Amino acid sequence: MDISFKIDPEVLIGADTLSMAGTVASRHGSRMMIAADQSIDSLTVNRLKGILEDSGLDAIVFDGIDESSSVEMADNIVELTCAGHCDAIIGFGSLKTQIIARMAAIMTPMRITAFELLDGRIFHNKFLPLISIPTEGMSAFSMTDYFIAVDPRQRLLKPVQSPGNLYSAVIIDSNLYKFLSGTAAASFVIESFFTAVEAYCSTRANFLSDALLERAVSLYAKLLKGGVTANAETFAQANFLSALGSSVSSPGIGAALAAAINARVPVPKSLCSAVLFPCLAEKFVSAKPEKMARLASLLGAGKAATVAESAAASISAIRRTMADLNLPANLKDRNIPLDNLTAAAEAARSLDLTANSPWTVSEEEVFKILKEIL
Repeated sequence: MDISFKIDPEVLIGADTLSMAGTVASRHGSRMMIAADQSIDSLTVNRLKGILEDSGLDAIVFDGIDESSSVEMADNIVELTCAGHCDAIIGFGSLKTQIIARMAAIMTPMRITAFELLDGRIFHNKFLPLISIPTEGMSAFSMTDYFIAVDPRQRLLKPVQSPGNLYSAVIIDSNLYKFLSGTAAASFVIESFFTAVEAYCSTRANFLSDALLERAVSLYAKLLKGGVTANAETFAQANFLSALGSSVSSPGIGAALAAAINARVPVPKSLCSAVLFPCLAEKFVSAKPEKMARLASLLGAGKAATVAESAAASISAIRRTMADLNLPANLKDRNIPLDNLTAAAEAARSLDLTANSPWTVSEEEVFKILKEIL
């Protein structure tokens, strides 16, 4: 077989799919732990709690996670989950919340700490079922059998292995996507678009990932042409296809570098991804010209005489799109010392996933990329 493919979690996508949370959760027991993002308003959290209770379930809410929270927050969730004898964990909120909930689901059965998990303690395939309800979209690692987390002791990235059947379900309710406005909207969409393009150009790409990611890219192109004016349903569909395509293919150095920079400096990861996109797109043009030519076409670049010229046009299309969205081309106004990022960038380059980038990523190249964006 060239491809063996199975989706383990049930995936529900669409407006008001949150209403199905009780039906999904009731398959795992009677007591649920809700690990919620602090930024979600109390009415929405109470709505989820009420949906669970209407299905005859008890629910404990932990809503102390925010963007500054470290992975140690998972220790608190484990403690409450064990004390409440919960049967499953629901991650409700941002990408940071999803990482912390994912860690807690792995840690709870053995009652290990976040640091023990980061240090490589094996989980022996014991875990609590995890239901993911994202409110900011899915990352390149949302459906992979591993993810990366920031170790707060050194503020460096660590890979964490994840059981293949950890997720019971993913509920993508487009009505919960409230961030789609202004620069925040633009950077979120560009980051997710970047995820799709990087996986599309990965050495692990195949016909299935190409089919998923080309559809995602076409939806992003449609969204970007509309000025990113909050078509949450289109974004939710594209974002899911991007995450699924990344799991069939692979993220690369771009996803790792964006997370590494964000771990060291107070710049949103989505903005880190946005400024990295044009730099790495130039590498994709050289390594995967046919695919970048296809990208240029989807972004509305004019026809060119050769594939190489069409591929090169994708860079201009990406930069023009970012300018139209008022996104910065670099982080130079942040005055970030290069010394602050070299160790973090090297740790990112050392991750196994970097080998799936369509060119050999050297220390010198990573250093050059940092100098370009800083």
